[in-house]
Amino acid sequence: MKNVFWIALMLGTLPCFGGNGSHPVVPIALYTHFDQVAPSVIIDAMHAEIDAIMGPLGIKFEWRSLDGVRGTELSTELAVLTFKGHCDLSGINPRKVADIGALGFTHMSDGEILPFSQIECDRVRLFVQRDLVTMRSPQREETFGRALGRVVAHELYHIFANTTRHGDCGVGKAAYSVRELLNDDFQFEGKESLALQGSKARSAVKNANGPPTL
Repeated sequence: MKNVFWIALMLGTLPCFGGNGSHPVVPIALYTHFDQVAPSVIIDAMHAEIDAIMGPLGIKFEWRSLDGVRGTELSTELAVLTFKGHCDLSGINPRKVADIGALGFTHMSDGEILPFSQIECDRVRLFVQRDLVTMRSPQREETFGRALGRVVAHELYHIFANTTRHGDCGVGKAAYSVRELLNDDFQFEGKESLALQGSKARSAVKNANGPPTL
């Protein structure tokens, strides 16, 4: 299928780290590790895109560096995101690259979805570079960050909805075109939205934000 890439999955179960109404708000934590330091413009755009996709579903995140973990952090739920390769736009060119491989995947063990995803920055860049090279900076960096955010959101869907299934359209679909990664707006649709709204992560956030209990 022309200009369409299949995002791979490997899946497992998400452990729940409990918050309750008697404590201050405890966020859903996204721990990140980058092979190479990424530009702040790209990272900020990625964060903003994930907020735009997940926020309307009642799911909010706090971003934390895996490299700075002290072992005392609290969270209602968590996921660990590893960004492989170079998450910048150095060396992009108008050349189209075929057979890139998976843009991202989520790990699984014994049929259970694990809260560990890997994002392949080099592959995402190669997939969209022909369109990015026509843009001016910083639009180019912001657009690339948005594309990374959509790949991340897809993997977070599998983790927090605890499912291997894909939708027929929207962020939850199994195949993306370059246009879908780069367009101004891209959201979850139908059953995928409902699955996230009914997820353990959403319930944990609602409980953490509730009134104190006696």
